[in-house]
Amino acid sequence: MAISYNTTSFFFTFLLLVPENHPLTSDDLVSELIILRSKSPTGIIHLSNKLLRRILSIPVPRPFSFLIFFDSQKLHSEPEISLPSRKKEFLILSSSFHTNNPHNKKLFFFDIVFQESQASFALFGVKSLPYICLVPPLATDFKRDSIRMKSSDFSGHAESMAEFVEAKTKLTVGPIQRPGFISKKQKIIIIALGLILTPFLVKKTVAGNTILHNKHIWMAGSVFLYFFSVSGTMYNIINKIPIAVVDRDDPKKLVFFYKGFGMQLELGGEGFTVGFLYTIFGLLLAFITHVLVHVKSRNIQRLVMLLAIFVSFWAVKNVIYLYNWKTGSGLPAY
Repeated sequence: MAISYNTTSFFFTFLLLVPENHPLTSDDLVSELIILRSKSPTGIIHLSNKLLRRILSIPVPRPFSFLIFFDSQKLHSEPEISLPSRKKEFLILSSSFHTNNPHNKKLFFFDIVFQESQASFALFGVKSLPYICLVPPLATDFKRDSIRMKSSDFSGHAESMAEFVEAKTKLTVGPIQRPGFISKKQKIIIIALGLILTPFLVKKTVAGNTILHNKHIWMAGSVFLYFFSVSGTMYNIINKIPIAVVDRDDPKKLVFFYKGFGMQLELGGEGFTVGFLYTIFGLLLAFITHVLVHVKSRNIQRLVMLLAIFVSFWAVKNVIYLYNWKTGSGLPAY
């Protein structure tokens, strides 16, 4: 997604290149960065024009490299670039690195926001997002000497980012540590409830009088699990994919289907729709193979078979149409 600078950004870029009246020593700057890093739960330092100017003031080679995530609040609602989910992975990378290397002074992680630091964006030559780059110790021209992370390096989340960092810096990131779904307090509550209910559950289980002994519960659970899988719900939860987005042309209108060129469904509404169509097809197939075969009337079997074929054809046709509409394949040019 392209970004544009205002007319004053290049003036401020010039100011960034002007040395400070009282330049820092390398040790002073490293100490300052360590303090800033310690104040962040993920180890991310917020980079501003002023802080970047201080980094520019020390001579090269600098005693550290730094990785920057370029961000823009206005682009967080754009599903095709998924800035919030990419930034989340960047935060996980930073947190894992500092957890595994608590005393490391050779690599720092920064994030920078376009609305606050347009001059810095111009200094790095950032014209579109997402953009992540590594600045090595010998870099003097940030636009020329910085090493940009390719889209393939961060499409696989924090693990792929870690491979990029290790390859370019020769440092070891260590295992990626993702936060759990529940907190310690919630775990304690769940364990306590489990201990309280254990005698009651054991008694019910021995008597065969629990919901787990009900075949209809298992059937409903199987259908739900199938829908949960084919609709991409877990992907939506992990990456916080919205069900719909606001229409750019009409803020009062919601868009549930987004036309893009990727194979992955960008919105939760699209996944639920495709999952529903897949589920219809699967249920009809299960009905025919397990129920219809026991019906004695041939006429009823033929009628239900024809209806099932028609509905299945309709469901598959709509899935293929949605895929072609999103990717632009198989459709005539407008």
